[in-house]
Amino acid sequence: MSEEFLQTVSLTEFESYFLPGAALSLADGKKLWLAFGDQISVEFPSPKTENHWQLTALGWVGQIPLTPQLQLRLAPKVNLENLFRMCEYAYALGSLRWLDGVIDVASLAEFYERLAFMLAQQALKRGRMGFYRTYLARSKRLPYVRGQLQLRRGWQTPDEVGLVCRYDEHTADIPDNQILAYTLGQIARSRRCREPVQTAVRRAYRTLQAIAAPHSFQPQDCAGRAYTRLNQDYQPLHALCRFFLEHTGPTHERGDRQMRPFLINMARLYELFVAEWLKAHLPAPWRVKAQERVTVGQRDELKFDIDLVLYDGNGRSHAVLDTKYKTPDKPGNDDVSQIVTYAKAKGCREAVLIYPMALKRPLDVTIGNIRLRSLAFTLKGDLEQAGQQFLNTLIASRSGRTRKDFDTN
Repeated sequence: MSEEFLQTVSLTEFESYFLPGAALSLADGKKLWLAFGDQISVEFPSPKTENHWQLTALGWVGQIPLTPQLQLRLAPKVNLENLFRMCEYAYALGSLRWLDGVIDVASLAEFYERLAFMLAQQALKRGRMGFYRTYLARSKRLPYVRGQLQLRRGWQTPDEVGLVCRYDEHTADIPDNQILAYTLGQIARSRRCREPVQTAVRRAYRTLQAIAAPHSFQPQDCAGRAYTRLNQDYQPLHALCRFFLEHTGPTHERGDRQMRPFLINMARLYELFVAEWLKAHLPAPWRVKAQERVTVGQRDELKFDIDLVLYDGNGRSHAVLDTKYKTPDKPGNDDVSQIVTYAKAKGCREAVLIYPMALKRPLDVTIGNIRLRSLAFTLKGDLEQAGQQFLNTLIASRSGRTRKDFDTN
């Protein structure tokens, strides 16, 4: 960034930081509480806090530019190398090979910049190859005949000069390119990147702006898109766009300038990571479905969105899985009630709560005909090894059968 903050306060997930009462005005503290109360727990100065501000990051990581004198940096407990790898799975970025040479970043600011630079470089590379174009139907009044003449529409407005024609136009002004233009514009305006990354982002934005109007898009617009051999290289680019649109917040005033906070919901990232890792590594014939909607009642009075449902080779639901990005000593009663309800709604006999580290008091009990377990997909060390350990435990049965036994059935 072109302008340095006078002070940066670093908060680690779920750990409290005490700031002297005079370090933050009441107005700024109220602004933080109102705008970012879901991301940071704010305790105002009081005898309880010995007249300090008590700030606790609630499972979010990133940066919040609060005032010209103060920036809050929310640091993850997981190391940045594993944070990269979680994003690689969660957003299906493997085809970019974007992890090569980037795992040595030392801060979340560099993390953001590296991804922004990758998006800009890949967009410019596609521009040199030629941006994807397709034919779109147009209907317009022209001074000449083009395509199909629309006589009926022309007669409805006889006082206007020209011929109403319907024709197909070969254009690059399509959502595939508009998403890239919009996202790069958001990154450029965020002022989070330093030179030369900011220069690369602006260059890519101007290149795309020349051929595609940067309409506003939501993160979900970047997912579930159809790709062919002509535009399949757009898929990882749109995944990066989704990352930035999901984690860059509304504009935040900072003196006479504006900046956008950069915040990652680690609970959501963990959920996406576990789902995509399982999809990539489950042995046949097992499969997993994410965010399955289940309704209960004659009129669908109750609706549940289950994190993950594990299916066997016969298409039967084998287990319901729920990720919990927290580290209690033991599963809470609310979490137990929730996952058991999911299992009953799906009619399966296995329910699994997944945590980012092993619990001090893990659970393996039977409630009625439902086996309830807590398992760990840890985020420390090698994620692939942690995933294989989790998978082996997940699909092993009570009788002692191992993953190898299941693979041969």
